Amino acid sequence: MRAYQLPKGGAGIEALVQVERPDPRPAHRQVLVKVRACSLNFRDLAIVRGSYRMPVRDNIIPLSDGAGEVIEIGPGVTQVKVGDRVAGNFFQRWSGGAPAADVHKSALGGGIDGMLAEYAVLEEEGTVKIPPHLSLEEGATLPCAAVTVWHAMIEHAKLKAGDTVLLQGTGGVSIFGLQFARAMGIRAVITSSSDEKLARAKALGAAFGINYRTTPDWEKAAVEFTGGTGVDHVVEVGGAATLTRSFSAIRVGGKVTLIGGLSGGASELNPALIFARRANVQGISVGSTEMFEAMNRAIAANAIKPVVDKVFDFAEVQAAYQHMAAGAHFGKIVIRIT
Repeated sequence: MRAYQLPKGGAGIEALVQVERPDPRPAHRQVLVKVRACSLNFRDLAIVRGSYRMPVRDNIIPLSDGAGEVIEIGPGVTQVKVGDRVAGNFFQRWSGGAPAADVHKSALGGGIDGMLAEYAVLEEEGTVKIPPHLSLEEGATLPCAAVTVWHAMIEHAKLKAGDTVLLQGTGGVSIFGLQFARAMGIRAVITSSSDEKLARAKALGAAFGINYRTTPDWEKAAVEFTGGTGVDHVVEVGGAATLTRSFSAIRVGGKVTLIGGLSGGASELNPALIFARRANVQGISVGSTEMFEAMNRAIAANAIKPVVDKVFDFAEVQAAYQHMAAGAHFGKIVIRIT
């Protein structure tokens, strides 16, 4: 089969090469998927740059996100059948409940080979059927970004209709968060350095947009929007450059979910900010198969369609990574495998 592999984490985008690998076969309680599409996340860019926080196997097939059709099942499989349209859960061995301490060892495109190949073997417990109204290209956008923000907003923050969430930027995580918020009656405040992107976000249902270039004290603007109370929840993707402002943006008793560090990991945080807001802070890493399935029920019930920025062909993988590195995308970047 054709696949891409990265010789070593940190080797750079130019080191991604197409190779021939033996066709895989499913073992006990595994399924073989003919992959039709994959999508990129910032984590994939961090891996090729060498800035990802977890170890990555040498000569790894990249990407956690992919979707396709089941073409073979191994012994003992009962939950899926040949012909099902599926995606792989980011963690292949986190079906539900609290994650095991070593759950990262089953992370697609990191601990184990990922989805950027013509075929992929998935664990039955890590295989999720995609909503019937979505194409396989749209289904490929779900496993990392969508599940992460679902975990943040619904599992951690337990947001309900009438609450307010602040979303940082207009990448995959934040745009999925905006779509979930609109479907559930949650007010979404979103930040960006681009007025054009803010206009697009408002068209998708954002209640308020803040340009953090022209309004560097964006946390004050968010508090003002809420009538001086503060937002109920911040989905924190920025890291060092935004964390202090996120604590200032929430209401007393509000929640901050840490899911990334686009601006770097190190931060001097004054603990008084947490005390003053009586803040609830939690770091998360994607989510379980159970969360993925619950999210898909909400996506199907509300006919949510993922926002796809651009689709690249299988021969254009390096260009897809470069497009993400440029930071001009709105929503998800997809690679079509033909």
